[in-house]
Amino acid sequence: MSATLNVSLEPVTVDNFETLLEMELPPEQDRWIANNACSIAQASFYPDWRTRAIYHEGAPAGFLLYDVASHDEAGHYGIYRFMVDHPRQGRGIGRRALELLLEELRAQPDAQRITICYKPENLAARGLYLSCGFVEVGVDELGEMIAEIRLPRTAAALA
Repeated sequence: MSATLNVSLEPVTVDNFETLLEMELPPEQDRWIANNACSIAQASFYPDWRTRAIYHEGAPAGFLLYDVASHDEAGHYGIYRFMVDHPRQGRGIGRRALELLLEELRAQPDAQRITICYKPENLAARGLYLSCGFVEVGVDELGEMIAEIRLPRTAAALA
């Protein structure tokens, strides 16, 4: 079903960043991730961090932030922030956006591992990530669950 949704990942620009800054999560989810303003600011200081606007039906619907060299490790892509604006939740937008991001990251020639972290009690996030192929591998020093997708190394990547 999610492949039929009109969802895309777009650059964060002067035309959409204010809308992204205004996005909110419902109160029960708000404690799980930093707000979009913090994430956009952080990305301006870390050269390997990438921001993306999640669009649905041509309008901003969410935000994501990822790292192209997580822990300074080539081939390790870390998804740090992932959110869909509260009024747009429950429509499959987040699932489709995550599928699109994973397709994009898997296509990178150096991709070996994709990780995402979340609080173990965040059951909605856990269910989504596990259903998209992530496997839980442990808990980090902040008490967040680490889940990953390991990718087969190709001959080109080994050269």
